[in-house]
Amino acid sequence: MSKHPRIAPSATPYRSKRFLVLVWPLLALLVCIALWGATLVRVDAEQTRVAGQTRKDAAAYAEAYEQYITRSVAQMDQITMQLKFSWENSRKPQLLDDMRRDGMFTDSAFHLVAVLDSRGVVRASTRPGLVGVDLADGPSFIHHRDNNSTALRVGATPVQVGAADDVVLFTRRLDDREDEFDGLVMMAVDARYFTSFVSPATLGAGGIVALASSEGRLRVEQRSDGAAFFDAATLPRRGAAWSGEQGVRDIDGAGGADDFSDGQARVLGWRQSPVYPLVALVGLPRVDALATGNAYWAESRDRAIAATLCLMLLGAVGAVLAQRALQRDKEQDDVRRAYRTATESGNDGFYMAAAVRGRDGQIVDFRIVDCNERGAFFYGMKREELVGSSLSQIDAGLFGEELLATYRKAMEAGFHEDDRKMPSDNRLNISWGRRRLVRVGHGLAVTLQDISERKAHESQLERLANEDTLTGLATRHAFLERMPAMLAQAQNASTGAALLFIDLDEFKHVNDSHGHATGDQLLKCAAQRLLSLLRPSDQVARFGGDEFVVLLTPCDGERQAASVAARIVDAFGVPFLLGDELHAVGSSIGISMYPRDGIDAETLVRHSDIAMYVGKNEGKGQYRFFDPSLSTTLNSRARLKQHILEALAGDQFVLHYQPRVDVHSGELLSMEALVRWRHPTLGMVAPSDFIPLAEATGLIVRIGEVVIEKACAQLAAWRDAGVGLVPVSINVSPKQFLRGGVQRQLSAALARHRVPASLIEVEITESAMMGDQDDILAELAALRALGVKLHVDDFGTGYSSLSQLQRLKMDVLKVDRAFTTELANSKEGKVFFQAIVSMAHALGMSVVAEGVETAEQLAILRGLDCNEVQGYFIARPMPAHEMALVMAQRYLLGVPAALV
Repeated sequence: MSKHPRIAPSATPYRSKRFLVLVWPLLALLVCIALWGATLVRVDAEQTRVAGQTRKDAAAYAEAYEQYITRSVAQMDQITMQLKFSWENSRKPQLLDDMRRDGMFTDSAFHLVAVLDSRGVVRASTRPGLVGVDLADGPSFIHHRDNNSTALRVGATPVQVGAADDVVLFTRRLDDREDEFDGLVMMAVDARYFTSFVSPATLGAGGIVALASSEGRLRVEQRSDGAAFFDAATLPRRGAAWSGEQGVRDIDGAGGADDFSDGQARVLGWRQSPVYPLVALVGLPRVDALATGNAYWAESRDRAIAATLCLMLLGAVGAVLAQRALQRDKEQDDVRRAYRTATESGNDGFYMAAAVRGRDGQIVDFRIVDCNERGAFFYGMKREELVGSSLSQIDAGLFGEELLATYRKAMEAGFHEDDRKMPSDNRLNISWGRRRLVRVGHGLAVTLQDISERKAHESQLERLANEDTLTGLATRHAFLERMPAMLAQAQNASTGAALLFIDLDEFKHVNDSHGHATGDQLLKCAAQRLLSLLRPSDQVARFGGDEFVVLLTPCDGERQAASVAARIVDAFGVPFLLGDELHAVGSSIGISMYPRDGIDAETLVRHSDIAMYVGKNEGKGQYRFFDPSLSTTLNSRARLKQHILEALAGDQFVLHYQPRVDVHSGELLSMEALVRWRHPTLGMVAPSDFIPLAEATGLIVRIGEVVIEKACAQLAAWRDAGVGLVPVSINVSPKQFLRGGVQRQLSAALARHRVPASLIEVEITESAMMGDQDDILAELAALRALGVKLHVDDFGTGYSSLSQLQRLKMDVLKVDRAFTTELANSKEGKVFFQAIVSMAHALGMSVVAEGVETAEQLAILRGLDCNEVQGYFIARPMPAHEMALVMAQRYLLGVPAALV
């Protein structure tokens, strides 16, 4: 690297510096005069600013306090509304006690909660001593009795209640079933709940907040120092002091009618609540604002005095000033050397290019006047070689006129920045660069950053977006983007095309039973096998999951497409060897022909998908061409879905009940609610005809809500009829459970029909418990806290493990009917069932055998210590009126056939 000449120190003669010292006293005097004048101006401006800020703060605090009051009163509004709803639906004198046991009104802020009847007599109260007291002459009672509005009213507590200055009263009208006046609910709340907004830290000492009724019925106040919580004499009387919806006013404490009674000068801000007839008032002490202004004056004065002293002292240190000037020159030279070191150690190339102009003043070239070693390295040179060269000398054949045009553009605009792919040349040590050109004087400061790695990474990301990372095939997005061009090519060549939609049969079983790692390996092998069956011109993509699509181009017609499809079906019929295991999966293929079955990608994909779906339902391991009649099948499903929606709207679903009895005594212990569809024209529709579609479309969630509501309503009806009740178990589908909200629905239905939670049991299949364990445990805990029992339904058909059952803490294990059927067929069936019973008992769970259909099965279950049984041998599902007879009978083993 070449050496640069050291920048010479300042050449200013010392005589000139001494001359500056002689004239300094006069300059210092002038500066001091200007300084004191500026100080006075700033102090006045600061005092004005502080006063204005205090007014803004008062308005802001009033707005914040109004929002705080509105939210707080809204909470009281919601609570009184809930209390009104609960009382009008139950009218139980012990309602308040029940609600307190449930966690309501336990906060110390609630001084009193009471319910008055239409005569003004207290029917229920959190103070037992008030029950029976007559409050008919209270203003709140008279207001609600004479007004139809059920809106919340805010006021003061009646004298009979023991009114206190620190209590705010909330009341709401009660209506009977004919919407006639039926009394009111009353709630007295500690006023500190609404004035806790104030503190010395927020409003300063002497600050005050107040909550006042815009209708003149209520006013509560609190000072920030806490000396007097309620002092109605502190706040100015309403009038000019705080009229209007909002505002700010200075009150100077000079003894006027609107002054504060304690004589303090304050800035009063107020704001009317847009929701409730309340006004939020905030008073900020003006003494704080004055103190701030005085402090600023003292600080400014001290600074001015200090500056004056400093200016005077400068005359005595003139010699030091000259030395400091020389020192600054040395420091500047050090900065230049540090800059050179920084540019050389950086990763970016740096260049200084001076413009070379012709006689006409136009830029004809640029000369590199400086650069760092990194910048020279990018061009395959040393710094000594590059400095002094012109752009035209570097290599006209490498960059041509493009580089010079870019530099000229940067000189005209003052700035230019871009990403540039460098020419392919073995002399360059950079493939992609980010250029930044900034005009500096008569030249350009150029920074060149090597972004080759970043561009390579972006290229990799683009490849990943278009290529499936697992199989290496094209992604759905990339395939659909390329498909229009491929179809246009087939149309131009008049060759035709065929789209094959391939779905792997039994892949879900392999994935679920052997894990996702095995499933991924299977997909890789399937993609390789598929590619081996096709031509290089054919396009293949993984559409998602276990679905693949193939575009055959060119394709001469159905015969060629069928030949390829048959070859794929045969090839996928051969099991895949993964590790030491063979995995048998087949393939179902739907075929749509271009242009016969569609002229665009979306239509061809949809039609081939329909063909595959219909063919798969008719029997897996086959291919099928699209036919317009295939849409009829899907339309039938759509119509059935619409019928289910109509059934939900028309209340066509009913419940049948199947008893569950003790295995030894036959005593009725519970019953399972089973949904049935009573169609107005088709009669009773079996669950197998609509439940699978409801599961697939998500309508099972709404059907589940209907089952919960009807089961609770039927329990209430049986109770009112005097029937001796046993619990009802409700099936919750996996989608309904994993979606959440079952506990909320059950809680609402139980409360609505006044049914105890002990009469409801929830049955959940193993597959419903295969999601996020934290969410599942939380939902189960919520149901358990409600008081219902939890059953594992159809145990043995899913994937439950012993550790999972331990964590879930279920109450009952219902063994699938497949294991019950096997009891009388083999010794292994008994051994397996015995193992399930032992495991469940060890976990503290009862065991219910489903699908008991013979006396032999019942006898075996008794010997295996099974707890309960359910099945056609005991009783078939029956409507509610027949179930009432069975509940009256109680013991079902040996019950006459007429009952079951």
